[in-house]
Amino acid sequence: MPSPSIRTGRTSLTGALCGALSGLLIALPGLIEAFTGETAATSLLLALAPALALPLLPALHGRQAAATGRFGERAHALNLIGLGLFGGAAFASNLVLFHFEEPVIEATLTGPTVPVLIGSAAVFAVGCALFGTTLVRARVFPRVPSWGYAVVLPVFAFVTALPDSLLSSALHVAVGGILVWLAAALARDGEGAGASRGVTGAAGAAAGR
Repeated sequence: MPSPSIRTGRTSLTGALCGALSGLLIALPGLIEAFTGETAATSLLLALAPALALPLLPALHGRQAAATGRFGERAHALNLIGLGLFGGAAFASNLVLFHFEEPVIEATLTGPTVPVLIGSAAVFAVGCALFGTTLVRARVFPRVPSWGYAVVLPVFAFVTALPDSLLSSALHVAVGGILVWLAAALARDGEGAGASRGVTGAAGAAAGR
């Protein structure tokens, strides 16, 4: 049976892979839409991206949990809840509303729908700001993407509700780059820890002979 440390390393690598894919599915459509506008293909990719980001958050939190304490646990939990809400809204917007005519969209976004969508974005924004703060304070991951997570992602949460523009495309590219950068740092850390555990295990086995 794999040891807890090996399982943790595998979780980190899985989270890193999913996070990198999520970042690419955000950045590439954002770059394309800067020239073509929103398309069915880019909308599909953007709809799937939040789901792939979910495994990244626990992996990031697990790597720095010892340095962030209870505040880190609460920030991580709020960020997960916000990502779930925001991801659901993004999925509906990109795969359902995208294919509706404008009058149908206006008729759909009535009653509590808009306040609920705004609330989802707000929870996601606050969660990103708090979890990004833990990334900055822990100093486990590179400072540039850590600050980017704390500052850029909350802005991104609300700008995505506005009409497509160069600003929204640039933010998509920036957010995607932040996720890929953090995922790469997590993967390097996981591989380094795995190699260290392997060397320690081999040394222990040799000493026991």
